[in-house]
Amino acid sequence: MPAENRAKTKEYVVAAAREQNVRFVRLWFTDILGFLKSFSITISELERALDLGSGFDGSSINGFVRIDESDMIALPDPATFQILPWRSRENESVARMFCDIYWPGGQPFEGDPRYVLKRNLRRAADLGYTFYVGPELEYFYFKNSETTEFLDHGGYFDLTPPDIATDLRRETIVVLESMGIPVEYSHHEVAPSQHEIDLHYADALTMADAVMTYRLVVKQVAQSNGVYATFMPKPVHGVNGSGMHVHMSLFEGERNAFFDREDPQHLSDLAKHFAAGLLTHAPEITSVTNQWVNSYKRLLPGYEAPVYITWARKNRADLIRIPEYQPGREEATRIVYRSPDPACNPYLAFSVMLAAGLEGIGKKHKPPPPIERNVFEMTEEERRQGGIGTLPGSLYEAIELSEGSDLVRGALGEHVFTTFIQNRKVDWDRYRSQVTDHEIKQYLAIL
Repeated sequence: MPAENRAKTKEYVVAAAREQNVRFVRLWFTDILGFLKSFSITISELERALDLGSGFDGSSINGFVRIDESDMIALPDPATFQILPWRSRENESVARMFCDIYWPGGQPFEGDPRYVLKRNLRRAADLGYTFYVGPELEYFYFKNSETTEFLDHGGYFDLTPPDIATDLRRETIVVLESMGIPVEYSHHEVAPSQHEIDLHYADALTMADAVMTYRLVVKQVAQSNGVYATFMPKPVHGVNGSGMHVHMSLFEGERNAFFDREDPQHLSDLAKHFAAGLLTHAPEITSVTNQWVNSYKRLLPGYEAPVYITWARKNRADLIRIPEYQPGREEATRIVYRSPDPACNPYLAFSVMLAAGLEGIGKKHKPPPPIERNVFEMTEEERRQGGIGTLPGSLYEAIELSEGSDLVRGALGEHVFTTFIQNRKVDWDRYRSQVTDHEIKQYLAIL
């Protein structure tokens, strides 16, 4: 944010905090895996924090720094100031701001996921583009945190009274919109007790902050109503897992650079290059968009999640889907990347997806012919002849592909790349310690 704009926004925040009787301000940031971290300051420290930041111990944050270099600074972004509705009382409010992390000397900390995304967005901006995204986060409601007992047994778009989940979704939307996060719609998803609230598209940094807020609000509202919400990719065997389909486009000023009126699919060459970049690099970015062992229990044939590296306009089984063009809505032209799940770190996931797309544009990659038939119904020989590749079948395979990827290394930066790979290897080793080698071989063979 330019210094002049920051100064004006800071003045607004200080005035708004006083007007709304803010007593505490929570400073939010994320660790390398996308877990939300927070500490509070009192209103008396607000102006100082906005000017100089607030210190904390970075060695205790996953993926940050060693104990011998632990002093870090969290500098609040005043544009993200919002009141927390569930923490506020009649005469006392609690607010939050997202923070950028710095070294004590004033240099941005290269291990901050928000900084990683900002760096990739600057690269797009230098090329004249603004990256817009609109994720669809699915999640489950369970009766409590100890079991996977469903709250309802509805299906896609079902309304089955008494529909407790509808009330939960409505309350969640009210909270989100009160915090400045616009919602497009919500509905029941395919699996029992599975739901979705879709946020209105925004620039990728604003949306990454919104995703972090969304996940907390969904859980907070559920907890306050005595139930449990989870974004785990595959919490229940035998039913669909939860995905985070990401709608994305590049704008040049006010113009959607993905739109071409003359193209049969209304997609510009630039959009096709972007999609081709995603298809080319999909295997190596998957450890970032699907970062958990559990993520690969969702990426299985037969549950609507993509497995094969294909694209299409009408077929919803593909990795990339092109939504139907709506006349008069050129700004809505977009591509949808369907493999990410809602338990990823959105700052890093948006970073690697953007990097893959920009690589496709820079090298003018061309996508293969679209697959307009159900790829799951094709024989293995048909897929082989069609040159159809597959996503990694396990976290282990995904890590290996990412570790050898210059694109992922460049998108994440050396610090985050090295730390993320090490962290994911630990997760896989922890999983290995709980199962036999024979079971792992069976698991990998099935996938």
